[in-house]
Amino acid sequence: MSDVVNVICMKYWTRYGPHYVNRLRNMVSRHLSRPHRFVCFTEDPTGIDKGVEIFPLPPLKVPANFYPSAWLKLAFFQDGLANLEGPTLFLDLDLVILDSIDCFFDYEPDKICIIHNWIEFRKTIFRPRPDIGNSSVYRFPAGESQFVLDSFNSETEHALRDFPTEQAYLTKAIRPKKCFWPEEWVRSFKRHCLPPFPLNLVAAPKMPAGAKIIAFHGKPDPDDALVGYKSKLHKTSRPAPWIAEHWR
Repeated sequence: MSDVVNVICMKYWTRYGPHYVNRLRNMVSRHLSRPHRFVCFTEDPTGIDKGVEIFPLPPLKVPANFYPSAWLKLAFFQDGLANLEGPTLFLDLDLVILDSIDCFFDYEPDKICIIHNWIEFRKTIFRPRPDIGNSSVYRFPAGESQFVLDSFNSETEHALRDFPTEQAYLTKAIRPKKCFWPEEWVRSFKRHCLPPFPLNLVAAPKMPAGAKIIAFHGKPDPDDALVGYKSKLHKTSRPAPWIAEHWR
């Protein structure tokens, strides 16, 4: 097996322009020291830099209203897809990489690693966080993980009906090999950078100590957070100028 590792992402429709792919690739190039492929799966490669390997969105047997969608993340477990082999790290486009990500390939190499999904603090007062992953950052061995897609294909109707998100089903499907990343490695902009209300109205978001990746799940996106984001009072964000240093 080659020593080259893989970093993959997905772009569909128009929420994220090609500059999101290009900036993600640039951040990976700065923060991953080992030889790697950077692959983007998309239906529209317009504006994506030449250094990015481009492949069409993978097939997934789902009703038309589910294609394309985040459920496509299950399709990346298909053996032979884009000739991927070996350790493969999936990254959402709306991430900001702050530090070396070599550790994401070294950690628990025999496991399928994923973020332990965050929920609002108030929802953890009387119960622990649910045992559900967040698929913004996950790693799997390409060529050895077909069982995840096979599981979905064998119970597609059940998966789409009874699981609220693809990441909830993905957590179930990878359970025999599931492992959560260390908490401090991937942080949520909303949960860990944004000051609690009402301090968020006057204080700028901060970079959490030890964070290697900041995930911008939902809103705001990195470009929104950079200049400041107006929403409901408890979700409003002052400008975060440190994003410009890293998201480029």
